[in-house]
Amino acid sequence: MARALNRRFYRFSVGGLADVAEIKGHRRTYVGAMPGKMVQCLKNVGTANPLVLIDEIDKLGKGHAGDPASALLELLDPEQNANFLDHFLDVPIDLSKVLFVCTANVVEMIPNPLLDRMEVIALAGYITDEKMHIARDYLEKTTREACGIKSEQVEVTDAALLALIENYCREAGVRNLQKQIEKIYRKIALQLVRQGVTNEQSLKVSLQQGAKQLREKSTEEPTQIADDGPGGKKLEDGNSHERATTTTLTESEQAIEVSLHEQPNGTATEESEATSHEHLVEQLEADKVQPTLLSSDGIATTDQPVDSKVNIKTSDVKDVKVDNVIEKVIVDVSNLADFVGKPVFHAERIYDQTPVGVVMGLAWTAMGGSTLYVETALVEQGEGKGALLLTGQLGDVMKESAQIAHTVARAILLQKEPDNPFFADSKLHLHVPAGATPKDGPSAGCTMITSMLSLAMKKHVKKELAMTGEVTLTGRILPIGGVKEKIIAARRSEVKTIIFPSANRRDFDELAGNVKEGLEVHFVDDYNQIFELAFGSNSKPQI
Repeated sequence: MARALNRRFYRFSVGGLADVAEIKGHRRTYVGAMPGKMVQCLKNVGTANPLVLIDEIDKLGKGHAGDPASALLELLDPEQNANFLDHFLDVPIDLSKVLFVCTANVVEMIPNPLLDRMEVIALAGYITDEKMHIARDYLEKTTREACGIKSEQVEVTDAALLALIENYCREAGVRNLQKQIEKIYRKIALQLVRQGVTNEQSLKVSLQQGAKQLREKSTEEPTQIADDGPGGKKLEDGNSHERATTTTLTESEQAIEVSLHEQPNGTATEESEATSHEHLVEQLEADKVQPTLLSSDGIATTDQPVDSKVNIKTSDVKDVKVDNVIEKVIVDVSNLADFVGKPVFHAERIYDQTPVGVVMGLAWTAMGGSTLYVETALVEQGEGKGALLLTGQLGDVMKESAQIAHTVARAILLQKEPDNPFFADSKLHLHVPAGATPKDGPSAGCTMITSMLSLAMKKHVKKELAMTGEVTLTGRILPIGGVKEKIIAARRSEVKTIIFPSANRRDFDELAGNVKEGLEVHFVDDYNQIFELAFGSNSKPQI
């Protein structure tokens, strides 16, 4: 933002800040007195209109040294910060040209007077496609460079990256995704290093074996050359050829051994090993001996082939080649668990066709959106035994929603089936899995009503249907939050039909096309519309 506005940037965090002097400065009567953060900011940036980021403003502390949240009121109020007074300088400072940007995770933790001076911009979490692009374009490149791995040495398939996002990293941001990618590349780097050490050792051993074979063959008895005939030239000494060949080969062996042992601590890099091997072959090529052989009639000739013994030695060493190419590491769905362990999240969808009394709802959590099932079961029946039992670690708001849902469901059943006394004579048990996860919020009201009516009428709800919305005692559907996250959760569970309150149509229209693609979304004002969508006119009771 600062770069786009061509402004200087300054950031400071107020998380855990409990001293007002950090904002307004110390009075100069104290030892070690310092000006406040804003005076330090203006001193560092050297301009009157910087962009100042105040981080973690929802985590302000409060102690014996004052309330920093109250001190920020003057700082952030555009009507007052034109004459902001710092205790250290004790002169008014004009901060009206400064652009303040504050960050927070939970708006409810910000004091209301301070929140009133801000314009709140809610940023939704990343969807799966966005996380894929961030991982490909940024996270993978930076991690690969940090681990010293080349792009041609490793490949993470799209299927593996998608499984990593959906089964390991469902948080709103990408911090956990970055940790998992770093874990994958660290293990790949270790694997590549181990492969490289093994190949270097194999190459060194092979070169040593080649030198040993060369040494053994050079000690063999050379072919004796007879005297030439009358028309040829006689060699003066029959052993001169043997001495020349042996001397040349001995020099080659020494050069090979020196090249093998010249690295410190007996280790060699890949370049040095490859150079040693090439030097060995070049030296043997240069040391080829082409002796003058005698024909059967004693005439010396040079048209004969080279000595076969020397050819064997050179070809033997040429065959001593080790493939020092490290295999490419491919990370796929099949081996993803070897790098990051077992999946943290599992499929949220339990039923292909929900049974009677079970309806899928949509919820918003700190990890983004999720689907949840509302289950209603019959405990006992008897005249006048109508009651409702709640489990699933529900919060106070959700317990009240269940009581409202029970009353509304009883009224709707009386309209649809006047002769059905199910709610008056039945003790019901309503449960929301998972039992260990705390749940609260009003948006499950319509889901609870549908679950109770499904059990009362013994009818299944429509397949691949999910809903969310708060319900009043009169059956009106009120708006909810987290529309984007809930749609993402529905797509993850392969839901095709979603029911939203009509007041959330604007939130739905603002979403990108790829998020809404392939979904049948209905917007309702009254629960009777949900009843028709969930059960329809052709739904038959289960016998």
